[in-house]
Amino acid sequence: MARRHLRARARRARSAAPHAVKRRSFHLALVALAFSACSRGSGKDKPLRVVSLSPSTTETMFAIGAGGLLVGRSRYCDYPKEAEALPVVGGYADPNVEAIVALAPTLVVGARGPAGPVLEEGLRAHGIDTFFPETESLDGITRMIEELGRRVGHEAEAKRVAQGIEDKRKALAALVAGRPKKRVLFVFDASPIVVAGPGSFPDELVRLAGGENVITRGGAYPTIGLEHLLALDPDVLLDGASDMRSTKTLRERVENAPGWRELRAVQKGQIRVVGSDVLRPGPRIGDGLFAVARAIHGEDLAPPP
Repeated sequence: MARRHLRARARRARSAAPHAVKRRSFHLALVALAFSACSRGSGKDKPLRVVSLSPSTTETMFAIGAGGLLVGRSRYCDYPKEAEALPVVGGYADPNVEAIVALAPTLVVGARGPAGPVLEEGLRAHGIDTFFPETESLDGITRMIEELGRRVGHEAEAKRVAQGIEDKRKALAALVAGRPKKRVLFVFDASPIVVAGPGSFPDELVRLAGGENVITRGGAYPTIGLEHLLALDPDVLLDGASDMRSTKTLRERVENAPGWRELRAVQKGQIRVVGSDVLRPGPRIGDGLFAVARAIHGEDLAPPP
């Protein structure tokens, strides 16, 4: 899901038109619900019932000891295993508003997605509180964890989880300090070539892990041409294009492809897959940061226990 989530952000950066259509669809659905459903009153007067629309917020709820408050999830919320027992209310980009309202939640949480403010406004009209924070940075992730903990009455546990991420960030900074910075290209698609650029979450992970992103302009998820790729000639290719359902890894797709096979990283076998789960912007991101560092440096860098 993490890579699908990141590739979705890349596609949104290239074209906003499809999401405008989705926003209009959400608006129409919510208007219909406003006429057909009675007001549910304020969630503050009811026991907490939480629906999570993203894997990162679902993981956070369990990590801070609040998993028992969840009454619904997105179809991509598959960790921890207990989450799979929850009712599904759609996906990250296409949550089913009627299914959400039917679960009578007092709070709906998730990463900020294509549905935008229309979804939030519609849910609030039914007396349902919402929390859709930005999680495009490590600081944003820890803020999300702490604020979610405050909202569901698990503030102390949330602070411990957030501090654990910060401890791992500091530990990694000490391990990579003084090392030569390898030139890295984080690839999310090979045809067309979509990569991580400045301002993206993967770009921050590369920098914190002691790498240097060779993409320095063009937005968060730019598309580049083959000539540009050859001119960059990175030391390491990070594979963000493969997942468990892929029939081919990035290595298999490009090792004999024209242009790609001329890259030093391809010739030297410096194409490394970063596990999709650890890229999720949630409580395991400290481990994800170490996974990116291991992929960049090719060493067994381990986080503190």
